[in-house]
Amino acid sequence: MATSNIAGKIVVITGASSGLGESTARLLAAQGAKVVIGARRMDRIDTVVGDIAAAGGEAIGVKTDVTVRKDVEGLVQTALKKFDRVDVIVNNSGIMPIAPLVALKVDEWDRMIDVNIKGLLYGVAAVLPAMQKQGHGHIINIASVLGFKVLTPGGTVYSATKFAVRAITEGLRVELKTHNIRTTAISPGVVATELPESSSEEATRQHLRDFYKIAIPSDSIASAIAYAIEQPATVDINEIVIRPTAQEF
Repeated sequence: MATSNIAGKIVVITGASSGLGESTARLLAAQGAKVVIGARRMDRIDTVVGDIAAAGGEAIGVKTDVTVRKDVEGLVQTALKKFDRVDVIVNNSGIMPIAPLVALKVDEWDRMIDVNIKGLLYGVAAVLPAMQKQGHGHIINIASVLGFKVLTPGGTVYSATKFAVRAITEGLRVELKTHNIRTTAISPGVVATELPESSSEEATRQHLRDFYKIAIPSDSIASAIAYAIEQPATVDINEIVIRPTAQEF
């Protein structure tokens, strides 16, 4: 892949301690981007930053809980203080505790809304003033194929949060196109990440583990993110859906 439009870009990534976020940080850094990565598990973030530095790349890690607005603002401000701009944010943090609605896992519903929707909006709020001021930017939001189809029973609330991510991304596209700010929703299918372990029910976790045997590697999604970023400023790739060939929905 050509790297002319990735090299030198300042990219903020949430949820970068594992899975899609980690893969994206490593790939973009290898292609010359300067990445500022956040997650709650700072030990893992430190490992990613160290590996990137050892490979000749540049990365900064910041402990970040996306449900805390000041944490997300701190992550973005770290990028701005170090590099004077943010070219791209990848709002990647997400959780997927699957359970039927009748189980009344209200705390899990709240957590999904806080992470998957509010955490994403905090990322938008943190970068938008800087992107408007600098006259360019790219907001990439990680949605899901379950933002097209409700997974039921079990995934109703998760699907609702991912429908919301797609709606927010489309709203941003309409509002921000005159500001030269691009928007992309990436909707993965079954990908090898820690998401199946989010459920509090062992039977559900085991079912998801079995289903996830068809999972594609997280590098597949990282490559799609890189492809969207690499496009010329006049090209706005608004939606990418990626799933295993074997996946039915």
